Amino acid sequence: MAVARSFVGKRFRLDGSGHRRERKGTYFFTEIRAGLATFFAMAYIISVNSTIVSQSGGTCVCPPDSPDLCDSDPEYMICVAGVQRDLVTATAAISALTTFCMGLFANMPIALAPGMGLNAYFAYTVVGYHGSGLVPYQVAVTAVFVEGFVFVGLTVLGLRQWLARAIPASIKLATGVGIGLYLTLIGLTYSAGIGAVVGAQSTPLELAGCKPEFRDDMGLCPSSEKMRNPTMWIGIFCGGILTVMLMMFRVKGAIIFGILLVSIISWPRGTPVTYFPYTELGDSMFDFFKKVVTFHPIEKILTVQEWNISAYGGQFGLAFITFLYVDILDCTGTLYSMARFAGAIDEKTQDFEGSAVAYLVDAFGISIGALLGTPPVTAYIESGAGISEGGGTGLTAITTGLCFFISIFFAPIFASIPPYATGCVLIIVGSLMAKAAKDINWRYIGDAVPAFLTIAIMPFTYSIAYGLIAGIISYIVLNTFVWIIEKISGGRIRPADKEYKDPWTYKIEGGILPPWLTRAAKGKKDFWRPYEDVEHNTSDGHLGSGVGGGGAPGMTLEGKDGAATEVMAGSGAAAERGGFGKTGDVRGSSTSGSEEGEKVKV
Repeated sequence: MAVARSFVGKRFRLDGSGHRRERKGTYFFTEIRAGLATFFAMAYIISVNSTIVSQSGGTCVCPPDSPDLCDSDPEYMICVAGVQRDLVTATAAISALTTFCMGLFANMPIALAPGMGLNAYFAYTVVGYHGSGLVPYQVAVTAVFVEGFVFVGLTVLGLRQWLARAIPASIKLATGVGIGLYLTLIGLTYSAGIGAVVGAQSTPLELAGCKPEFRDDMGLCPSSEKMRNPTMWIGIFCGGILTVMLMMFRVKGAIIFGILLVSIISWPRGTPVTYFPYTELGDSMFDFFKKVVTFHPIEKILTVQEWNISAYGGQFGLAFITFLYVDILDCTGTLYSMARFAGAIDEKTQDFEGSAVAYLVDAFGISIGALLGTPPVTAYIESGAGISEGGGTGLTAITTGLCFFISIFFAPIFASIPPYATGCVLIIVGSLMAKAAKDINWRYIGDAVPAFLTIAIMPFTYSIAYGLIAGIISYIVLNTFVWIIEKISGGRIRPADKEYKDPWTYKIEGGILPPWLTRAAKGKKDFWRPYEDVEHNTSDGHLGSGVGGGGAPGMTLEGKDGAATEVMAGSGAAAERGGFGKTGDVRGSSTSGSEEGEKVKV
């Protein structure tokens, strides 16, 4: 009670603070515990993001005539190891900064970090494995930097919400599923996974699983050595099966536990599964690992933006638009899902308390993260792990941010986590994201085919952008022709199953303009403050203690009276949630870049 009555309690509207809009059921030590729960649910992103993005090679230069993309070049691989260490620091730093600011300025229990899916697209499509992609690393982070400031403009003008809702529901759901399959394929490869599959000639993919030294000049495994790599089996059993078992029994931090177990097994030298072989690269990595606690400054990827993009105009634009689109769905979806869980959505404006500030924190975080060398930052649905522990104010996010800050000084540990420790995590995340497929409207072929193309083309072309292009263009073409035929025939000729089509409109209840701009136009002097009457503001109460109604297709919550409420589910990877707030039980997980359709009893 003493803390609640203090400046801190009133600033964050703790229960008992006396603030006219205090959040019921929020207590100081509960918020601290909730922040720790969120951190342990998403701490894996430090190692996973650094592993994935470092596969691009960063600023290291691989000669274009290298037959194996410099895989056998010790000097280049040592440079890549340095980039990975930089990325550990950068990932922890930007996660700490943005999460802390989200709690301090927006008073939301939401954590942010570089987004899963977008980091893979950044590394394997935009920059490419060891720089073999569309644009150099320096140009890619420039695209991310610009995207952040475009987001600032979209947020100020209120267009971000409109863009998120203007995309057809089937495409939004399919985007998450496609990204899930994309991550799964990455988790099965050698570069950032367990090494179970490899590209082939007679077929697109081929079974692998041999030790790297047995791969031939084409990267293929001989039949006698397939599936005999011990590191792959360690990753499957300890990082995959064990992790899933822990998740089935709702053990908090199951993902990070699996990663740490595989890593600990791989750290001793001289074993068949060691991550530190007696080579020049292995010696360099082991020397850094032995430091355990140290601060590693960002040396190779700090502020390396390249502004002369004339030679990459088209590819720069494609990468920029893809980052923008996926981020709009990703972060906006997550923030709305959390607000709807709280019953904090104003049904008139379709807005929630602190939304503009939350969006601005995300937008500026994207640009700052680009200066540090990371892919776009986004909100994580793992924040639900903290909310399930009773977190409901910005103190939860501040605690999580401080934990990320402390992890900066453990860079030697996070940089020494092998790819086969995180490969199964990507597969698990992909499986959780695929759950959204059941909510796609398969009954109407005009919705189903564009959604399926979005899902299929993402992993098969190794590109999120191409999947989005295929899905959106096919949706426009199919449904435009149907509309033209109906108009010409006066409605007499129409598809047999048209009544099952998902409704779509560019109009949003409450209008396009953000609430603060509407209030300013009406002459409200303190336009930055929301209306205090119930009609225009429904954000009182504990974040996580109620359920809002209406909204875009997403996670379905079923009340005691049987009424179903849909909420938009957003991004991140697997979130393990127990009871949600004070009133109910949220079961299962929700994942990155999609709008889940998970039914929850409340």
